Amino acid sequence: MVSVLSRLLRPLRRSTVLLTGLVLAAGGIVATTAEPAHAATSVTINGSSGGRTFDGVGAISGGGGNSRLLIDYPEPERGQILDYLFKPGYGASLQILKAEIGGDTNSTSGAEPSHEHTRGDLNCNRGYEWWLMQQAKERNAAIKLYGLAWGAPGWIGNGNFWSSDMISYLLSWLGCAKQHGLSIDYLGGWNERGYNIGWYEQLRSALNANGYGGVKVVAADSDWSVADDVDADAAFAGSVDIIGTHYPCGYRSAQSSCSVPSAATSSGKQLWASENGSDDYNAGANAMARGINRGYIDGRMTAYLNWPVVAAITPNLPYPTMGLALASQPWSGSYAIGKNTWVMAQTSQFTAPGWQYLDSSSGYIAGNRNNGSYVSLKSTNRSDYSTVIETMDAASAQTLNVNVTGGLSTGTVHVWSTDVNSANPADYFVHTADITPSGGSFSLTVQPGRVYTLTTTTGQGKGTAAGPASAVMSLPYSDSFDGGAVGTEAKYLMDWQGAFEEVACGGGRSGDCVRQMSAQAPITWDPLTDPHTLLGDLGWSNYTVSSDVMLEKSGYAELLGRANSQSYSGAAGLNAYHLRVSDTGAWSILSSTTGGSVSTLAHGTTSALGTNRWHTLALTFSSSTITAAVDGSTVGSAADHTWAGGQVGYATSQGETAQFDNLSITPGTGGTGGGASGPITGVGSGRCVDVPDQSQTAGTQVELWDCNGGANQQWTSTSAGELRVYGDDCLDAAGQGTSPGTKVDIYPCNGGSNQHWTVHADGTITGGQSGLCLDATGGAATNGTLLELWTCNGGGNQKWTRY
Repeated sequence: MVSVLSRLLRPLRRSTVLLTGLVLAAGGIVATTAEPAHAATSVTINGSSGGRTFDGVGAISGGGGNSRLLIDYPEPERGQILDYLFKPGYGASLQILKAEIGGDTNSTSGAEPSHEHTRGDLNCNRGYEWWLMQQAKERNAAIKLYGLAWGAPGWIGNGNFWSSDMISYLLSWLGCAKQHGLSIDYLGGWNERGYNIGWYEQLRSALNANGYGGVKVVAADSDWSVADDVDADAAFAGSVDIIGTHYPCGYRSAQSSCSVPSAATSSGKQLWASENGSDDYNAGANAMARGINRGYIDGRMTAYLNWPVVAAITPNLPYPTMGLALASQPWSGSYAIGKNTWVMAQTSQFTAPGWQYLDSSSGYIAGNRNNGSYVSLKSTNRSDYSTVIETMDAASAQTLNVNVTGGLSTGTVHVWSTDVNSANPADYFVHTADITPSGGSFSLTVQPGRVYTLTTTTGQGKGTAAGPASAVMSLPYSDSFDGGAVGTEAKYLMDWQGAFEEVACGGGRSGDCVRQMSAQAPITWDPLTDPHTLLGDLGWSNYTVSSDVMLEKSGYAELLGRANSQSYSGAAGLNAYHLRVSDTGAWSILSSTTGGSVSTLAHGTTSALGTNRWHTLALTFSSSTITAAVDGSTVGSAADHTWAGGQVGYATSQGETAQFDNLSITPGTGGTGGGASGPITGVGSGRCVDVPDQSQTAGTQVELWDCNGGANQQWTSTSAGELRVYGDDCLDAAGQGTSPGTKVDIYPCNGGSNQHWTVHADGTITGGQSGLCLDATGGAATNGTLLELWTCNGGGNQKWTRY
């Protein structure tokens, strides 16, 4: 093998690696299918080039409870996920972690608790951000930490964020960080809510006066308009260290080009893309690959922060799959590492904050952004370097003739790559080849749709840990809330508005309870809703949820059930049923929607609950019957089939500091979580057969949607050949149609042959009446693709896997 390799390479004037055709690999030569390459492009990696100091790539825990469920994961899975995020040489190897400074208010995907709910109520152990930052530091002592507020408790400045109260609040947060052994490197103002010049100047003075002179201030975590005032106001400029903007390459865009105004470039400040992403943990990889490189090429931005770090929320909340990894099932331990992780690793594992960009060695391949981009950075040792190349938009293979100069190492170059267009994890973050330059020169051919890193450094690696399969959260489930630490959030509870945390029980009860801690309306980031928190599995359908409740003052408390889609728009923003009971004894069964509407299904009056007295509330779901009970006695019922299934939860009126204890969810009959039902998943799409918006209206056409375990995605086969959902609705060929294009909908089961289906070994599902295949219209694979009958053709859009 060695002699063959020598004959192949001897005619070349420089060391060559073809990352198509013949590839140098650990085992020798691997033959692949060659593609014609563009004319060679010359690239000089010049260590003498000028360039800005690299600050790092990182991610954000905040902007909602996107990290909430991670702390509830069992070991070893929790540690494995953390390793993939933070451990050097293992996964994303994050260099910056930006954490939300909690404010008891929803900030996109949930609410994070404040360290000071009311003035003087300081507790440095609330929430999970301290824990997450500590875990990051334990894995990578060099990681930089950054704090930013999205909202704040209502006592701050009597509702004015830009107040001295807020500066004191931030100082107390820094003091809490110190208690946890954490040193904060960067601090921002108010996320995406503009800026106040005088406030930033006061913040800088307060930081200096209180021993935090080393904390760098980022302004304004909004847009570039702050740069004009930085340039025009010397005192303001002296108070700001970094100009950070959000989505400078476009919000949820391809990140093909990035815009930075001249005022920012000429400010003399480091420029950051301080929030990017908001994309799926796999599907966002192409945009991220462009954005990390092009942010510097187009705008000299020296940090790239992805929102969020992990999708550790249930799939009914906004942006449920965004981040670097998916970790939404602590009860099963299941998790998945996204393609985004490996794209980030192509930069983070080969660089470090403090390295220097090389401007003359960064740009677009052959001067054309459609060919891809490359950036080069040199180490603080002034010898090692790394060049990151992305070819997201390239139409064909391209050859690069590389010359290394300017004092950089001319030793072995290690080549790593990620095939961003591949669905096979084995193609992500692969050590592809080693090159020995000749006279500082070498050539390589790069394929389209990939990220490559050329580096003289070593120590990189790819983690191999994997989690178990996902599973429904089984019933019965109960929690006395006595097992957690006071000040923490109870297991699996995810706050949407307000703050529900464990405290010593009141009302003469021993042990611990969950208390809603927000005593007044907060300074919001998203629209204000009543405080509420959710728990459980979207597949739960028929069950009883009960809990002890104690009101501390006049107002109401609620039990929630069949809670599914949550939206941050509107006054209520949640598809759910509610049992609401007030201190006067007034009760009601309510149905709320993501559009903000609330309808009363039943109401009445029972004995007054009063305050500081414990009572037991219960809400039972059996098909379309909803029954409410107070202290063991049924107070009323309603018939409604709007919501077929979903989570449980607690809610209170605004400012009501109610307590809750002894949560219990017991299964009913017919389709409750853990039964024989399960999803039908498209082979070509990876998405589930879904009844839109959990509709139970006869004739609703089914579609493809991200699999989320909802009751509207749980299909049960019967001996009659039916595919049932919600217990008594069937998958149905509309109007008994037998021609291609007939829509497939749901309809009450009636025994008709248009509701009979045959599941075949090849994955197709055919209609018993028509013989046509269940088909994703037009071969599409996106969310919302409608399903129909079509002539069987063997396409992936006609093949399905079943639970």
